[in-house]
Amino acid sequence: MSDSLHEPWLRGIAFNPAAPSDVLIRLVDPAAGEAGLLMCEGRDLPDAVIDAALHHPAREIRRALARNRHIDPARLTPLATDPSGIVRGWLASGPRHYPRWVRPLPDDILVTLLTAQDAGEDGTLTKDEIVAALDSSRQIPLSFYRSMAGHEHPELRVHATWRWHSLTTAQQAALLDDPDPSVRKVAQASGWELDPETVEAKLPSISVFSKPHVLGRCALSPALVEQCFAEGTVSPLAWNPHTPPDAVARLARHPDARVRAAVATRPDLGPDLAAELREDPDEDVRMHARLHPFSRTWAEHGAIDRVIGHGPDCPCPAEPATGPSPDWFAACAVSEQPVLRRVAARWPGLPADLVGALAQDDDEEVRIRLACHHRLAPPHLLLDVFVTHPDHRPHLLTRSAFPHTGWTHLIGHPDPDVRALAAADPTLPEPPVEDPDDAVRRAAAANPNLTPETLETLLTDPRTAEGAAANPSLPLFRMHALLDHCLNGVATPPTATRR
Repeated sequence: MSDSLHEPWLRGIAFNPAAPSDVLIRLVDPAAGEAGLLMCEGRDLPDAVIDAALHHPAREIRRALARNRHIDPARLTPLATDPSGIVRGWLASGPRHYPRWVRPLPDDILVTLLTAQDAGEDGTLTKDEIVAALDSSRQIPLSFYRSMAGHEHPELRVHATWRWHSLTTAQQAALLDDPDPSVRKVAQASGWELDPETVEAKLPSISVFSKPHVLGRCALSPALVEQCFAEGTVSPLAWNPHTPPDAVARLARHPDARVRAAVATRPDLGPDLAAELREDPDEDVRMHARLHPFSRTWAEHGAIDRVIGHGPDCPCPAEPATGPSPDWFAACAVSEQPVLRRVAARWPGLPADLVGALAQDDDEEVRIRLACHHRLAPPHLLLDVFVTHPDHRPHLLTRSAFPHTGWTHLIGHPDPDVRALAAADPTLPEPPVEDPDDAVRRAAAANPNLTPETLETLLTDPRTAEGAAANPSLPLFRMHALLDHCLNGVATPPTATRR
């Protein structure tokens, strides 16, 4: 058989859901090339295969495994002390393509990466670069930062100061009075954002890109507030929790409707201003003002703000684990305001009865957010959103409830991504192996409903060889025979005739 079929066969077997450990382990052989790397990063793996990859002599195999988002992160613990800094760095960086939801790393891995005294033997990265990658990866839960504030290791107490605003007053006080001078020094520097005079002194040296963040988060002096009004840079003040009441009142009457709308949901907005904004001439401002009774804390304000201004195809990460109370989200779920029901739909802790109600909501954005953010979203809703909103497809495919049947009525859909799902439906009587699109043909060739004779024919066709090799109906002896041919140069019989 032609050597041009080697790569399609290897890739197909690498992602064959029926391939057992002894088959998959053969794919970490260097002769398997890219297929082994794709497998180590891109699919769930049996324990024996994970062990083989963890202890593989090739750094590339271990590095690929470090980015795997399908297996339990606890299984990756040995990679935190890998001899290669780049392997540690990939583990710290987390999965590729910025998935909407990232599983946190176990505490022991976090402690190991954050307190490492070196960055590996190969010198590819520094330990500071690895820590920076970890900090931006979303793999550190907020609860861990808080637990670090009282950790016995001084370096971890230093890292706790990176989320200074998330620490309790008692934790902040303890760090400011820490017995270790290096911890005290960092803690004292961490509170500068709450000192208006320090903020005013630092602002000229802060980059133009960071200034809106500073003006929207830090405590500002009266002079700095006046400067913002004079320069017309008041938008950040509208969401800054430290903006003084007199400035909030001025913002509520600002000529720019976008500024008034941003102020309308502030939890510190007085009743008179709230009533005034509910009568604003701008409909968007009035809508924001109607939400004000539900924005009583800054956590609630933040949950609403993560929905307002974000369209139905927004790829924002999932709702953080901390925030408003479950009762607050439940109240949002039954609100007459669609925006609040959208807020509730993004919260992964919403109970099943409310999920069922929102799955049938009249507002399409409510249904879309529910499909993207809640594990109890019904399969039919995931299917509907997949078909109608392509931007969400990569995320929806990772959902455990995503349906793999019920697609047959879409086999003639104009979108090849939809046809590919329909072609893979095992209830489809005749998978479209002659479809003009490569992905559809590949999915059709992997359909377990194909006969053994058809499958053998498809294995010899470059257009369908990868899909056929990924077909779970492919016999085990045939998988090994294909691997023998690709990896060892053994002649492969052209048919599945067993010898």
